[in-house]
Amino acid sequence: MNGIRHKHWIGLAVLAVCSVALSAKPQSGAEATTQPMAGDPGPSATLGAKPSQADDKTAILFDGLSWRGWQRKDGPESQWIVRDDGSVQASGGDAVTNSTFGDFQLHVEFYCPKMSGKQGQARSNSGVYLHGRYEIQVLDSFGDPPTGNGCGALYSIAAPMVNASRPPGTWQTYDIIFRAPRFDDQDKITELPRLTVLHNGIVIHNNLELPSTTPGGLDRTMVDVGPLLLQFHGDPVRYRNIWLRTLD
Repeated sequence: MNGIRHKHWIGLAVLAVCSVALSAKPQSGAEATTQPMAGDPGPSATLGAKPSQADDKTAILFDGLSWRGWQRKDGPESQWIVRDDGSVQASGGDAVTNSTFGDFQLHVEFYCPKMSGKQGQARSNSGVYLHGRYEIQVLDSFGDPPTGNGCGALYSIAAPMVNASRPPGTWQTYDIIFRAPRFDDQDKITELPRLTVLHNGIVIHNNLELPSTTPGGLDRTMVDVGPLLLQFHGDPVRYRNIWLRTLD
């Protein structure tokens, strides 16, 4: 199969899997069961995936060349470092998209360098914040049991069902389907946000209902639309091939 068509097919397959998951009964963090994964799951099937089509629902957030469209929390343009290999390195504060989104499918690839002599939360720490408020932890957690603050965790809410991490120094993927909270005409929440997450092509959260926002984001208020935020935690974590399709 042609390589480009294959990657487009993968994007559609991920969307189909996650759409089925979102139609299921919402899962709470307390209901999730976790188990360790033995060894390296191998390269992600969605590594290098591209959107199935380019239209007004598609947002290319980082194409490997330009970091335009990202700013710091306090407003100035983000100063993350675009590298020659088509990745961008976290630097100088969190990066926040200028655009906001409601429901979406997100693809992001990340690289946790090996941090010799470091332990726990000091091992290539970063995070992907949906709506700028719900953190999916990025961390070198290879070989560790799933925890509420390890790689793939909805930080402080739910551990991943399985630790699908690859070793440090390898590229990894998140494929995420996010459903925003719903509000009535009095701005009261009628449905909590939900998400499904695939880490390196493996489901680690299945239609998970989020009872609250997580620490470290823009604020602790649920909203109907919000930006994507990538966290700078002091470590040289890198990202590439970041794109999103709106599902509204």
